[in-house]
Amino acid sequence: MDLNSKLTVLEKIYNIYNDFSVTMDIACKKHCCLCCTRSVTMTTIEGYRVAEGILAKGKGDFFGKIKESDKQAGFQPKITINEMAELCMEEGDFPEEENTSAGECPLLADKECSVYQYRPFGCRCFISTINCSENGSATVDDFVLTVNNIFLQVIEHVDAGGFSGNLTDVLLFLENVENRENLLSSKMINPSSVLIKNHHLKILMIPPEHRKEAQPILDALNKLKY
Repeated sequence: MDLNSKLTVLEKIYNIYNDFSVTMDIACKKHCCLCCTRSVTMTTIEGYRVAEGILAKGKGDFFGKIKESDKQAGFQPKITINEMAELCMEEGDFPEEENTSAGECPLLADKECSVYQYRPFGCRCFISTINCSENGSATVDDFVLTVNNIFLQVIEHVDAGGFSGNLTDVLLFLENVENRENLLSSKMINPSSVLIKNHHLKILMIPPEHRKEAQPILDALNKLKY
């Protein structure tokens, strides 16, 4: 599947999640940005979508802001969610990952996301049933966490052959025109040690108590050609 086909599927995946999220009672509102940090991770197809959105809006200066924020320590995942699922299936050990102070997302402008319509799934799925600013943390239903993991696994599968990483690292890689062209032509090679290779989906992480409730979402996703 070429990149344009992947982007089309990605948009359909987002739409399915939108249909799911509108059924929930959430507290998240405009200008609520406590969860908008540098801890967000994403795949390279999502990063391509964000990078193209930045450039299409003539906001190339945001890459400078991203570079500046890159001087701060940020969370860098060592395994992808599909790799995690494989390790769970094989009862393997997870690598240790460092907890870092997140810091504000470099794409924020006056407490608003400057690329809101292009934001990755990691941003779309972080929702809370309570006001985080009043309570100090988010509250997410266990079933919603299961659904979020399903979508994260499917998105990674769609971008198998690509990479995942911290939002900052992915965008700085895709700022380069040649890297974006390579992604378009499926000529990606491992760009650096900060990005990790995506895996195909082998097993979904769905607890037994959530399988029946999750089935309509699985049916909708299974109708997509990926």
